[in-house]
Amino acid sequence: MPLTRRRLLVNGSLTLAAGAIAPAISFAAQDHKTTSIEDPGNWSAVRREFNLDPEFIHLGLFYLASHPRVVREAIESYRKQIDFNPVITVDRALFEADETNIPLKVTRSLAGYTGASADDFALTSNTTTGLALAYHGLPLKKGDEVLTTKHDHEVHHESIRWATERVGATWRKIPLFDSFESISADDIVDRIRKAIRPATRVVGVTWVHSASGVKLPISRIGDVVAEVNRSRTSQERVLLVVDGVHGLGVENPNIPALNCDIFAAGTHKWLFGPRGTGFLWARPEVWAMMRPTIPSFSSWELYNAWGEERPPKGPPRANWFSPGGFLPYEHQWAVPAAVEFHQKIGPSRITERIHELNHQFKEGLNSMKHVHRLTPMSAELSAGMVCFEVNGMKPEDVRKRLLEKKIIATTTPYAVSYPRVAFGILNNEDEVKKTLAAVAALG
Repeated sequence: MPLTRRRLLVNGSLTLAAGAIAPAISFAAQDHKTTSIEDPGNWSAVRREFNLDPEFIHLGLFYLASHPRVVREAIESYRKQIDFNPVITVDRALFEADETNIPLKVTRSLAGYTGASADDFALTSNTTTGLALAYHGLPLKKGDEVLTTKHDHEVHHESIRWATERVGATWRKIPLFDSFESISADDIVDRIRKAIRPATRVVGVTWVHSASGVKLPISRIGDVVAEVNRSRTSQERVLLVVDGVHGLGVENPNIPALNCDIFAAGTHKWLFGPRGTGFLWARPEVWAMMRPTIPSFSSWELYNAWGEERPPKGPPRANWFSPGGFLPYEHQWAVPAAVEFHQKIGPSRITERIHELNHQFKEGLNSMKHVHRLTPMSAELSAGMVCFEVNGMKPEDVRKRLLEKKIIATTTPYAVSYPRVAFGILNNEDEVKKTLAAVAALG
């Protein structure tokens, strides 16, 4: 008879009177019911769903989001259930039937939002964890190469460095453009095509660069990788890994349409998801070739194989990669509330709104002689962030001066830093005008 978590608990010391179990299970069975947004078609009403300090113009919410009301309520609802009876609540949500399995509901929610299969998601705490799981899980070996770019975040580069050093593989960084004035989608794609070598096994890129606000044509890069793979064996194929955190919640959320093999993102930025939540998605055939690095609580096959002292059956799959260990479940379980919030507003409306506000800001910067805009004007090559320079001012000084005007901007955390703002669906045209006036006053 297969070993199960339920058998382990029942055969162990967990013996509760039936009368005590019943109300606990009844309480734990209460799914959080998402309340309606007051008016999802009205941007002012959407803003009222958040408890943001009204004294400030918030232009850094991509860094760490504020929770909308529906997410706050979901977190609180699950917190109460766990506090009321932690053992029964968590055991039922994680280790019993599929109909009560809340992580499964989370993956199904993400699948509905992204157009992917729920079976292909591993749940993580953030993009950093997802990238580490991806690179350390790939079957890299001595002589293999990972190709990446000079524009990616530290955690992407470090995941690659540690994974390649561990097995004796190599990695290489290339620039995708020489100056912000010369950026083109054709050139980006062509540079990646020319940089792929016979030893290249992975191309690692970032959908939207937090260093500059530049958005890559990921689908076209995926086409290049597919073109290369047509003349290679399955053992020599190149995989496309994408850090997608600053595209998720801004751009079209259809992950399979990006033509990538692996996609990592946190939900606690543009998606307004619970802080400390994220996911790693991969195609089934890619999961099958990977190796887990952290024991999981999400796979009965792994658990039963351990209990029966045998190797796990079948190829690896996504739920083998969701890190186990206890975590703030009330946050992970509330992810569907954030997804539903976005879906009620409409992903395409969100994309249009974000591009509209940031385009308005970029147009305003263009008229300022003391300002150099870095992020491209084109929607093809930009998303929700705008980076710029102010003549004669350090980025941190620009940030401080804006903060004096109650405008929360950020600076890019890279070797070469720039002032950075991001207008999202919680901002409006008046805030764009006020921010432009504040930047103009820096001249």
